[in-house]
Amino acid sequence: MTAPQRPDSVFAAVGGHATFTALVDAFYASVAEDEYLISMYPEGHELDGAKHRLQTFLEQYFGGPTTYQQERGHPRLRMRHNPYPVDTKAKEHWLHHMRKALDTVKLPPMYDNLMWDYFERAATAMINTPDPLDGRTRLDISAAQTTRQDGSTHE
Repeated sequence: MTAPQRPDSVFAAVGGHATFTALVDAFYASVAEDEYLISMYPEGHELDGAKHRLQTFLEQYFGGPTTYQQERGHPRLRMRHNPYPVDTKAKEHWLHHMRKALDTVKLPPMYDNLMWDYFERAATAMINTPDPLDGRTRLDISAAQTTRQDGSTHE
């Protein structure tokens, strides 16, 4: 049984369950067309479980029913995303699709800004993989940039 929504919540102010359904549906319709991002989903193009998890999480986060916590416990977002290589490119792809989804639901600017701010911060927090270094390691770059005592650079 879920708790009733708080009347003063973002969840209620933006239209409740119907708005979050539209947001998540638009997001995943876009993600399904992104070969880079969809490859990270263990179920591939079968997105019903991912949709449910994201929707219940977002509804709870923004003051709606606590269905997510009742079904899955504490969100532990970083832990849950740890098995997937989330780098800056993945973050940018995710944000691109979420921006498109927010534009689809056309929230009032105050709520759009509030939600977008959260999405940017959350996506950044999920990064768990260093960006590629074009075949070089950080040690290679560091060694190439060391300066000898005579002022010459060691390459």
